[in-house]
Amino acid sequence: MKAIAYTGYGGPDVMTVLELPEQRPAENQVLIKVAAVGLNPVDAMQRAGTMKMLHPYKFPKIAGNELSGVITALGPGASRFAVGDRVVSRVGKTALGALAQYLAIDEFLVAPAPKSVALVNAAALPLAGLTAQQALGPNHLDLQSGERLLVTGGAGGVGLLAIQLAKLAGAHVSTTASPEGRQVVEQAGADLVINYRESRVSDYTEQFDKVLDLIGLETDHDVFTRVRAGGNVVSITGPLTPEGIPAEVSGLRRALVRPVAAAMSRKARKAAAAAGATYDFFFMEPDAGGLALLGGLADAGKLKLGIDSTYPLDDFASAFERLESRRAKGKVIIVMPS
Repeated sequence: MKAIAYTGYGGPDVMTVLELPEQRPAENQVLIKVAAVGLNPVDAMQRAGTMKMLHPYKFPKIAGNELSGVITALGPGASRFAVGDRVVSRVGKTALGALAQYLAIDEFLVAPAPKSVALVNAAALPLAGLTAQQALGPNHLDLQSGERLLVTGGAGGVGLLAIQLAKLAGAHVSTTASPEGRQVVEQAGADLVINYRESRVSDYTEQFDKVLDLIGLETDHDVFTRVRAGGNVVSITGPLTPEGIPAEVSGLRRALVRPVAAAMSRKARKAAAAAGATYDFFFMEPDAGGLALLGGLADAGKLKLGIDSTYPLDDFASAFERLESRRAKGKVIIVMPS
């Protein structure tokens, strides 16, 4: 089988195509023939080594964080699915491996693919959907009906799903976007669109109860000037906080990372405190149950997947180039050979 792997940390030149034996499912695993793989900013960060202090890799490392596909074999004890089932998965955060024609994976990481969505397009759901779902959920922003939410960078894969989920929760949603992204965020349900090329968040009188930061607080912590006292800012790309260190980072490594995270996030936490608000960073956790709920929303016509572009496996370099251009409106998808 073909797989895309990183040969080390670095830029696009460290990616290569490997020819590997097809995997076999172990106990409680299923074997998935991968139909498509969604790309996310985290893919480029993993390749660059941005998070190697948390999740160091041994090379070559098969890339890819999410997939859609069809189950072709069951390992001993696997009972949640049958051969032929259409499925989606946000694969293990340290294992990766989605960018391969076949993947043997623990069945608890797998959920049914939404029936109303083309299987290739379903690859856009797992990582972005779970990130949006968990960010807005009770463990992080705990978004409530009637609250005013700001999503920075709403035209990306996570942003478009977060806007829709926030509207389903009954929130008023503002977002930052370029003129090219205005239409897609409005179609997702955004109530107010801020053209970040012409204005800053602080130019508006709007005050927000909650902020979901998807661009890394790159506007010099401008969002904190518009968060009400008692509000919350949660980021998936801003500076890591000690509380945001994932649970799987433990022992000595965790002890070493905590002071680094505290130093990295000091400015953001200070800006939040000055506004009477809080700031935190979080990593999404794989969750097949949550993913199944998202698939149900898609089948009910309540959640639409935004697809920017698709590329064949052999043109993976162009797919990553599109991802890293930061001009994508929705998800970039790599389609596996049939």
